[in-house]
Amino acid sequence: MAEDEAVDPIRPEFPTGRVKKIMKLDKDINKVNSEALFLVSCSTDIFLRFLAERSAEVAIEKKKKTVKLDHLRTAVKRHRATSDFLLDSLPMPDESTQSVSRSVTDRDRSLPVADKPAPAGTRRIDHFFRKPGNEAPI
Repeated sequence: MAEDEAVDPIRPEFPTGRVKKIMKLDKDINKVNSEALFLVSCSTDIFLRFLAERSAEVAIEKKKKTVKLDHLRTAVKRHRATSDFLLDSLPMPDESTQSVSRSVTDRDRSLPVADKPAPAGTRRIDHFFRKPGNEAPI
């Protein structure tokens, strides 16, 4: 190895502050070590890349250009280790949501993502990052 070569440090793709905040949602976790935070961030990145690649392969097999929930479910089912813990957490593709998605109007498509309602049984990711004072009164 030449002395000229500089080794780039591995940097996680996800913001460490947000990953730490998500980890601390578990009541059993009080403090998060920087090494543990780094490993969880890198592991999450690798896992999501794996899921995206497998889901894209399924979409290509079905001659589709867009990866959908059905493709993700198929990819998870094909990988036993992932299927054991993740399949139950994925929403079931029911016919009511499919018919609703087919009847979406151009007006709904033009709305910003933040203004669109989340599908039934799901929460938006920004729900985890809201400050307690920003929530609307019920």
